[in-house]
Amino acid sequence: MAQGTVGREKPDARRIVKISLSYGALILLTVVFVAPIVWMFLTSFKTNPESTRFPLSWIPREFSTEGYRPIFRAGSDAPVLRYFFNSMIAASAHAALVVVTAAPAAYALARMHFRGKGLMFAVVISTLFIPHVILLTPNYLIVDSLGWLDTLLALIVPGAAGALGVFLLRQFFVSLPRELEEAAVLDGANRFQIFIRVILPLSKAPLATLAVLSFLTNWNDFLWPVFVTFSPASMTLPPGLATLQNAYNTNYPIIMAGGVVASVPVIILFVIAQRYVIEGVSRSGLKG
Repeated sequence: MAQGTVGREKPDARRIVKISLSYGALILLTVVFVAPIVWMFLTSFKTNPESTRFPLSWIPREFSTEGYRPIFRAGSDAPVLRYFFNSMIAASAHAALVVVTAAPAAYALARMHFRGKGLMFAVVISTLFIPHVILLTPNYLIVDSLGWLDTLLALIVPGAAGALGVFLLRQFFVSLPRELEEAAVLDGANRFQIFIRVILPLSKAPLATLAVLSFLTNWNDFLWPVFVTFSPASMTLPPGLATLQNAYNTNYPIIMAGGVVASVPVIILFVIAQRYVIEGVSRSGLKG
């Protein structure tokens, strides 16, 4: 009896050690990722001399809002709030346009039968291997010919029909049971009604995942806005925040305050869409 008890205790001890190591690794990763955000937030409330004082301190000795005053002051040389709203409009519209264009294309490649479908899908996927830098000049010429330079349309439309969204949604649509569509056909639904009323309601998770990824990609984009936007009226946060850094003197509280403003929507979006993103990445079929 004693030997049986000892034998049962060993796996429990190993399980406890394994769980402890797992939690320890997760806590370490959390600290690594969260520490820079906390440092940025606390530094934004320091004075400029304290932000460069050695040894560095996490907690400000004197909380100051001087880093936020130039950002929210009317008539500022760097209208960060204007950059913020431009980024919100551009990223939100771009994400919506990506979903609208990718979903029908992915459904056609996943469910419809037509000549050359395999070749078309291969061509779409092959565009993922083209570096984005190569497309800067052709995209610039197209935007210029359309008269979209220095407008938000130049930040919204290019790249909205990317291959990543088509590939992501197609893989999910393929996993859906065909019996759902057959039942809808028996009820008199056509192909468009099946797509709108059956497929899309079942695809909330991958659609949300694609929208979040597209939003973050546009929100963090620096290179393309530098090429196509020139005035503060159409500039977005990434190139706009770069103007906060002076060539001879860097005001770290102002830069960190701009970073805090830029981080708030991303954190809120992650909190709201976390469940859908995790489900969209981890599942490839139906619930239940």
